[in-house]
Amino acid sequence: MENKKEMRNWLDALNLDHPLVIAGPCSAETEEQVLKIAHELKDTDANYFRAGIWKPRTRPGMFEGVGALGLNWLKKVKEETGMKICTEVANAAHVKLALENDVDLLWIGARSTVSPFIMQEIADALKGTDKPVLIKNPVNPDLSLWLGGIERIYKSGVKNIGAIHRGFSSYQKTKYRNIPEWQLAIEFQNKFPDIPLILDPSHITGNREMIFDVSQTALDLNYDGLMIETHHDPENAWSDAAQQVTPSKLIQIMKDLKIRKETDAEAEYNNALNNLRAQIDIVDHDIISLLGKRMIAADGIGALKKKKNVAVLQSKRWNEILGKMVLEGEEHGLSEEFILRMFKAIHQESINHQEKIING
Repeated sequence: MENKKEMRNWLDALNLDHPLVIAGPCSAETEEQVLKIAHELKDTDANYFRAGIWKPRTRPGMFEGVGALGLNWLKKVKEETGMKICTEVANAAHVKLALENDVDLLWIGARSTVSPFIMQEIADALKGTDKPVLIKNPVNPDLSLWLGGIERIYKSGVKNIGAIHRGFSSYQKTKYRNIPEWQLAIEFQNKFPDIPLILDPSHITGNREMIFDVSQTALDLNYDGLMIETHHDPENAWSDAAQQVTPSKLIQIMKDLKIRKETDAEAEYNNALNNLRAQIDIVDHDIISLLGKRMIAADGIGALKKKKNVAVLQSKRWNEILGKMVLEGEEHGLSEEFILRMFKAIHQESINHQEKIING
């Protein structure tokens, strides 16, 4: 798929002096709830009012949205506040209803993006629309699958396109609801800089207290906007209560965020520098996380050695690791001296962990 500057036309036409903001409740619950939140957001930085009316849920029996009834509530939002409205579509029937009700922007969720069959069905239903269509990353970290979904929408004749980074599922327990995998999103940006990229910190964090930090990282990485779930009474929301913020909190977040603007040569330099530093911060976090996992494995080895009364230091195994790592380091432009110093430190920490287990 080629870079297409026309994909940015819908965003550029808004002529914003701040990042794009899509805000509103995870789910449209009642007409009163939808309108109350919309009126609290109408004079903020929010450019689009979002609400899920069809809610794909992991397990049956959970609240799955009010359905097409919610479209009437969204139309009232537009009439009463003047805000543009948007919602998620997961099949051709949703697309048809959304377009008939003049929804201004549609997004396709992670559970839909993962299936080429669903994406083609949605693409066919969207054929020729001038509405902006945003495609969330698939639930699994597969860049080709994400780009394939975008390409299907583009080939259907939709030119106003964007991508939403909402994180990726993992069996590992982390502080995130969905792991950001920032490197994959950075690769996406590098390959297709003309596709607007929007962060969904609500679904990445699953925790309203983390929304600000993750949003700031995204802006440091030159993301074009944010989709933040916002509810007037988040504690009592019918879905995803823990990750929604109040309208007043959203206003504060947008005030506190440091937005990098490319207004002159110095600002452009600082913006590029902050972007690269943000990438380094992400990698450093990943390194620490991986080293922690390595030490957990070392603890397991220590327990086995204790059980079998085996010495901690196994010289043959250690020399094999060093030789292999030196060769792999060279492939990545890392000097032998650096690899030796680094892995000797890692090995010593592993020995310390194992000795604690054995002597414990």
